[in-house]
Formats: sequence, C-alpha cells, structure tokens
Amino acid sequence: MKRTSQSITVRLTFLFTAISTAVLLTLGLLIGHAVEQHFVEQDMELMTGKLQLVGRLLEKIRTPADMDLLPAQLEDSLVGHHGLELLVRRPNESILFATPDAGFPSALLDRRAIRNPPQIQVWQENGLHGLQPRRGVASTLPTGIPELPPLTVAVAVDITLHEHFMTSFRHTLWLFVSIAAALAGLLGWVAVRHGLAPLQTIRQGAATVTASRLDYRLAVDSVPVELADLAETLNDMLARLEDSFKRLKDFSSDLAHELRTPISNLMTETQVALSKVRTADQYRDVLASNAEEYERLARMIGDMLFLAQADNGLIVPNREPVDLAVEVRQLFDFFDALAEEKAIQFSLMGRGQISGDKLMLRRALANLISNAIRHTPLGGSIRVRIEEDGTGAKLEIENSGEQIQPEHLPRIFDRFYRADPSRHSSGEGAGLGLAITRSIIRAHGGDICVRSGENGVCFEMHIA
Repeated sequence: MKRTSQSITVRLTFLFTAISTAVLLTLGLLIGHAVEQHFVEQDMELMTGKLQLVGRLLEKIRTPADMDLLPAQLEDSLVGHHGLELLVRRPNESILFATPDAGFPSALLDRRAIRNPPQIQVWQENGLHGLQPRRGVASTLPTGIPELPPLTVAVAVDITLHEHFMTSFRHTLWLFVSIAAALAGLLGWVAVRHGLAPLQTIRQGAATVTASRLDYRLAVDSVPVELADLAETLNDMLARLEDSFKRLKDFSSDLAHELRTPISNLMTETQVALSKVRTADQYRDVLASNAEEYERLARMIGDMLFLAQADNGLIVPNREPVDLAVEVRQLFDFFDALAEEKAIQFSLMGRGQISGDKLMLRRALANLISNAIRHTPLGGSIRVRIEEDGTGAKLEIENSGEQIQPEHLPRIFDRFYRADPSRHSSGEGAGLGLAITRSIIRAHGGDICVRSGENGVCFEMHIA
C-alpha cells in the first residue's frame, strides 16, 4: 500500500531547520541594522560637529574682511578629514566656500526645506570610481553681522566604505545562514532519528503480536516519559485483545459443545428409529422428542442472535412507563408453581417506575427470578427490593442458598458460563440467560452486578 502521509522525521527536520534559519536570519538582520544605524549615528556626529564648528566661525565674523578670511579657516578645519565635503552658500545662492568636487542636491540646499534639527539625506554622485554614495545634512547659520541673513551650510560624508562593508556583511550573513541551516537540518535529522528510536522499538515489538502471542507487553520503563502513556495504552489494548480472544475462544468451544448435544440426540434417536420398522405411535414419540430438541436449538439460536444484535447496538428499546413492582408480582404468579415445588417464599418491598421496553424488561426479570429459583434450596426465600432515586430505579433480587465463589463472579454474565459445571447437563438452559439480562439492562442505559455473601446471592441492577 502506497504511503501518502509525510514522514514525521522529515516534518520535524524541516521545522527545526526553518526555525533555526529564521532565528539566525533575524539575528543577522538585527545586527546588520544595528551596525548600519551605528554608521549613521557616527556620520551624524561628525557632520553635526562640523556644523557647530562652522557656526562658531560664522559668529566671529563682524566685518566683510572677516568674511574674506572664512574660506581659509574652513580649509584648515578640514585637514585630515578625507571624504568630507563642505559647502557654504550666501543668501543670494553664490558660493562662499566649497570643497573640491563637492556636489550637493538642490533639494538639500533648498532653504525652504531645511529643518532644525537637520534631516539626513542620502544620494549618489559621480566620482572617480563611478557613482559614489553620500550622506549629508544642511542648515542655516547666522553670522556676527546682524544685517546679514543666515548662510546655508551643507556637510556630507562619503559612505562608500560603509556600503561596501554592509554589502560584504550581507553576503557573509547569507553564506553563514545557508551553512548553518544545512548543518541545523543535518543535526536536527540526527536528533529526530535518535528521539524517534523508541517508536521503532515499539513498532518492532508490536509487529511480533499475533493471535497466538497476545501476551506480549511493552516495557514502559524503557521508553521516554513522553511515550510512556502511549506504551501503557498499547499494553491496555493488548490486554483487552487477549481477554477478547480468550472469551471468543471459550465462546466458540462452548457453542460447539452446546450445539453438539441436541444434534447428537437428534441423530441418535433418528438412527434408532430407522434401525427397524416401528408403529406409528413409536414414530410419533420420536418426532415429538426431536421437536423438543429443535425447540431447544431454536431458543439457543434466537438467544445468540439477540446477543449479537445487542453487541452491535441494534437493540433499541421502545420507551413506555413500566411499573417494576407490577411486573415482579406478575412474574411471582407465573413462577408460583415452581416455587411451591421447592417451598420457596417470595417477598417484594418497595416500588418504582421507569421508562423502558416492557417486554424486554419482563424477560430480564424473568431470567433473574428463574435463575434464583433454580439455585434456591428447599424452603428458601427470594426477596425483591425496589428503590427509586434521582436518576432511575434500583432493583435487587436476592435468594438464599449457597454462595458463589469469588473467582466465578467476574464471569457470571459471560455466555455459556456456569459457576457449577455439574449443572451443565441438567437441562437448565444453555447458559445465556444472564448474558441476555445484562444486554437488556445496558440497552436501557443501566447496568447490573452480582454479589455473594452469607445470606446468599444478590443481583442488583440500576435502570435510568
């Protein structure tokens, strides 16, 4: 069969790789942003310092002669600052001072767009090596001459090295992330394979389970804590399967044995009848005896069909009001002749009404009362108690007599099970009555249990 679902190992490896890549990539981008911001702050600090220096020089200008000395002073202030450009422009837009090859965009020098504090702008200009990026600011600074309008001062720095560094950093980041992702995927695959190894052990153990080897159990102590619940659940499932297979095996054996007896009786009587010529009355007796065996087979097959339907949830009771006390009294009248033969005393206490299928409940009560009559000794008693509670009614049928041994109580409702094997051939039924009773009670949403003590045996059922 072709598998269409994706491997857990593949999914976990992919998830581990994706998370690792995302974390590394996010960390790299944060570092790159921090480095770039540091460059911006560094350039801004340099340009702001130059603006302040130019501002102090302009404040010292008192006469036109001082204005003529300003270019030389600015030239001296730029010594050692490679890549720094400076432009000082008069109000009439004539240039008072400019570094060689200084090129500033008109948008930066527009007096109407200049803000305080200065706003950084980035542009590119032609240089010796092609287009070179620049970062600059502009501001208007007053002079010491009151009647002279402020001058426009622009400062810019060459950020080519910064751009090269960031480009190299990004390439290194992508290479590192790619290698780290591949390595993380490999390590994740190894970790997942190692982590899922106990599942392989569980699979191998489960593969050895067969119909003849249902006693296998997983070692819960040898698996990780995360898989302990799974191992316990599988062990519980195997225990249920083992119990179900055992019950099915016992049921098949009991069924074959139960069917063999009436069929053997039919074959024997038929062969004896055919062994010689007989009278019509003799043949009639043989047919009557065979009819009894056929009726027994029919009842057994009917009971088995009822249980099969109950096991598959096909028994749906018709809901109608049922007075339990009335039903019990009617059954007392029905079994009165059998009770008189053994001098058994009936007693009923309490009453209760439920909603259920009257015929099915009558059958369940009849099974319990007939079972109690069979197992009650001469001169014994059968007591029925009915109580109503908030969720339904509880009914107890207790008979005096011998106790049921504790080892038989868990299986008393199993099909064909008899606590006293000596009664197997006594013609007291096929051993399906209590199983049918439990199916009826459960079909009504209730349950039934049995307990045994010094006073006898008591069947207690609760019906919602």
